[in-house]
Amino acid sequence: METAWVRRVLVVEDQPAMRALLCDMLAHRGFEPTGAADAAEATTAFAATDPDVLLTDIDLGTRPSGVELATMLTGLAPHLAVVFLSSFPRAAAGAGRVGPEGAVFVSKLDVTSADVVVEAIEAALAEAIPPAPTSPRPSPLAGLTRRQIDVLALVARGWSNAQIARERGTTTRAVERAVSRIFERLALGSDPATNPRVRASALYLAEFGSAP
Repeated sequence: METAWVRRVLVVEDQPAMRALLCDMLAHRGFEPTGAADAAEATTAFAATDPDVLLTDIDLGTRPSGVELATMLTGLAPHLAVVFLSSFPRAAAGAGRVGPEGAVFVSKLDVTSADVVVEAIEAALAEAIPPAPTSPRPSPLAGLTRRQIDVLALVARGWSNAQIARERGTTTRAVERAVSRIFERLALGSDPATNPRVRASALYLAEFGSAP
């Protein structure tokens, strides 16, 4: 049976009562909170817990501030979601200018229920989720048959059509037709300024690294 993913939150607040309240709120909503009173404690806790979210007061009473702490920790863990707490709108505005991108701000005056904190955390997590990786480009050789790939491998070795014909026990004319069809499949025959044989070999080597 798979264990449910529990999101870890590093709560950094210099006021013990507020820190305990926040940790209690989060624990009751299914999070795994770890409390810290200042940036030094937070740095130690960060290394020990690898949190998903940093929930920090902007003014921690000492330096580094919450903003400086967030900047340092997101430099170490770019996936870290950040929620700032403050009682002062001006401090929040300043943090918005210099703090990590995607950080969410919550006024301490609005922390009247766990919903406010959880909604802010969910919003920060949504901002912190990295974009889905783009689908890899399809191989330019995907349209070739297995036999055509085998012929192209010999072309990539630098073999002439006559050498390929001897290797495969066929005629030079048959190899010429096969190579021509490969070029057509790879759309390499339309540019007279380039050598399709060289370009086809480059595509093969880019795909497989070397010719067998």
